[in-house]
Amino acid sequence: MPRDTVAEIKDRLSIADVVGPYVKLARAGKSLKGLCPFHKEKTPSFHVSPERGTWHCFGCGAGGDMFSFIEKAEGVDFRGALALLAEKAGVEIVRDPRASEHRSRQERLYAALARAVEWYAEKLPASPAQAYARKRGLAAETIESWRLGYAPDAWRALLEALAAEGFSTDELLAAGLVKEADGKKGTYYDRFRNRLMFPIRDAAGRAIAFTGRTLGSGDEAKYLNSPETELYRKSAVLFGVDRAKDAIRARGFTLLVEGQMDVLLAHQAGFGNAVALSGTALTERHLALMKRYSENLMLVLDADAAGLAATAKSAALALRGGLRVKAAPLPAGKDPADLIGENPKEFAERVKAAKPVVEFFLAALAERERDPHRLVRAAEAVVLPLIGALTSPLERAHFAQVTARSLGLSEEAVRESLARVPRSPAPPPAPRAAEAPPPGKTPRQNREGQLFALFHAYPGTPLAERIAAEYRRITEATLPPDAPAEQALFLAEELAGEEPLENAADELLRAFEEAVIREAYQEAVAGLRRAEAAGDAARVEKAQEQCAKLSARIALLGR
Repeated sequence: MPRDTVAEIKDRLSIADVVGPYVKLARAGKSLKGLCPFHKEKTPSFHVSPERGTWHCFGCGAGGDMFSFIEKAEGVDFRGALALLAEKAGVEIVRDPRASEHRSRQERLYAALARAVEWYAEKLPASPAQAYARKRGLAAETIESWRLGYAPDAWRALLEALAAEGFSTDELLAAGLVKEADGKKGTYYDRFRNRLMFPIRDAAGRAIAFTGRTLGSGDEAKYLNSPETELYRKSAVLFGVDRAKDAIRARGFTLLVEGQMDVLLAHQAGFGNAVALSGTALTERHLALMKRYSENLMLVLDADAAGLAATAKSAALALRGGLRVKAAPLPAGKDPADLIGENPKEFAERVKAAKPVVEFFLAALAERERDPHRLVRAAEAVVLPLIGALTSPLERAHFAQVTARSLGLSEEAVRESLARVPRSPAPPPAPRAAEAPPPGKTPRQNREGQLFALFHAYPGTPLAERIAAEYRRITEATLPPDAPAEQALFLAEELAGEEPLENAADELLRAFEEAVIREAYQEAVAGLRRAEAAGDAARVEKAQEQCAKLSARIALLGR
């Protein structure tokens, strides 16, 4: 079974999309939780991790990925699960004997695009594209790392070069690299000419399309994107996601900017979690891709009227999708690339000062609309739909209060207007706290396992760094590198929540340190008894000193 098909299905579907129709899921820390569909239970013990794409039931011990879930839920084998999930994801499975032919064709398209990336990059030195990229503030390392290129101002340069390497015209057409001349059937030419070329890659890092920025002064499109192909669906692609996904997990939010140049300059300035759309508005498939890495989204779009309208539309869709959305204000007339190029520190400060999107628009509208009546009408048109899109009743109530105070209105008036705004259904109620650690282990082992799971559940966070440092101090050893079992990770995520503070494990660390010292104290007492039985005065004295020191440390921890 083609590995690419499995990867494509997992790119298009989240584990929550697959499990959701079978299990009513509720938020449980970083995970989702519900009643297991595979055995009878009254207390939810079935957990799903959108981030890892896995599920596990504490009750019956079953677990796996989306394919194993469908196998068990539908009573089918892997091929049956593949067929069901491919249909749900909209992925075509080509049956034998044509399957190998189809895979071969896709591999040829990937190869053609990969070669085009390198061909364009080879043309970049001393070109107008290189001069433009440097003028915009891109460093040589950024240009090289992202493999920017130059499409020469020639009609058939790429076509002839790749044809000489064995790629057919049909393959180049299917890859979106060439197009047929209008009214001249059978005549083909390069789609991109005299442009700075940005390769667009999928989440796995494979080139699937291009955006070309014009270097001319004619009436042609400023930015030209590849057409949709069997490899490239712009409604499901985020530019830069292959590089940004780890930083999104580490920072805890996706930074959505306007275009490719914004992404490159943001990464260059240290914001490795920046991504952009590719010639289309934000879609549910974009949001599903984002949610695989974080449920927090920050919008940093152009500050003009069109940019604000796009921000409002994107924010409403994201809020309905269950994401938490903030927006960062930009100076009038500036896009992220402009501001980063002029003052990277100011950009960083504005990102740091980002506000929840409702508060962002209240401030933006107040600045734009000086007349109180016009401000109220604008808020009713822009802000109330955002509040209505929130999935949490508590958040809706909170932002209704914020809006009332900002506009100088009564909460009752805001709530009355808000009642006429369509909103998303509320999520299921919050689940109970997680069960206690399994019995049969010593206090030290239990606490050590909990610390180990927390460390691996929140990699790269201040919490993980603190756990690692304290563990080294207490034990004079490092935490094992191997990840713990899924069961332990789910339990840690439920206990600690989505964004635990750096000190969230301090009580557990204190309890772990006490357990370590008590264990050492018991060993020292046993050693003292053996020394006394042997009549060894020197060993007795040394063991007594050790017991006294450990006893003092236990007393100190108890304060």
